[in-house]
Amino acid sequence: MKMKWKKRIMLLTVLVLTILTGCGKDNSNVSSNIEFGESDLGYVQSKGTFVVGITDFAPMDYRDGEKWVGFDAKLAEAFAESIGVTVEFVEIDWDKKTELLENGSIDCIWNGMTMTEELTKTISCSNPYLSNAQVVVLRRSEMGQYSTAEECQHILFAVEEGSTGETLLKELKYRFTAYPTQMEALESVLEKKADATVIDIIMAAYYTDDGHEFDDLGFDITLNDETICVGFRKDSDITEKANEFLANAYENGTISSLAEQYGIENAVLK
Repeated sequence: MKMKWKKRIMLLTVLVLTILTGCGKDNSNVSSNIEFGESDLGYVQSKGTFVVGITDFAPMDYRDGEKWVGFDAKLAEAFAESIGVTVEFVEIDWDKKTELLENGSIDCIWNGMTMTEELTKTISCSNPYLSNAQVVVLRRSEMGQYSTAEECQHILFAVEEGSTGETLLKELKYRFTAYPTQMEALESVLEKKADATVIDIIMAAYYTDDGHEFDDLGFDITLNDETICVGFRKDSDITEKANEFLANAYENGTISSLAEQYGIENAVLK
């Protein structure tokens, strides 16, 4: 009887040691993960996904069935691949973009975002990679009535909340109604709920072209000149990686090729 108990005790000891050894291996894997708030690059690579905040903004980011496509979507996808992860696109409330970055809901804003002095105070911006402008979009039937921004001071604008267009209209002290997206702002002009909108020239040129959704609208008035950047969390170590990627994308012709594909050749930096 004593021999049997000794054998049982030895078997139990071996079993316990095996379990503990196995647990030790699992714990070492977990401890190697980078937590949110440490290295941004390490955190993204650890979880294996690069979450990109976007809006419906053709030709930069827009849906083709269930898939997000566009100039920026393709660039973001290629960048994610360059750091060894997969991209995940999340449609966001543009007015809350900084908050979503800070709380970790998204890792990046890659959506034709205007680079401003105010923006650089709250997030880490990549080097500019495209030129842009804000333009006044009107119904074509009424474009002849307005040739300067000053002539538009008494009309009602529609504008995306939190956008550069909204900032410009506030500075000009023009009347406007804020909408969640630029698309809704365009629709409000088409439906005569507003007289005009201020949006990015890249988007305006795409949607008001012949045969497109808003070809009854047009633009002649430019309010400013600006550049476009990618946004990351403040002091993010991904920004440097993005700058290297964008520089290489210019050098190897990726940006020129995509710009031609999506009809924004004029936005390529010289």
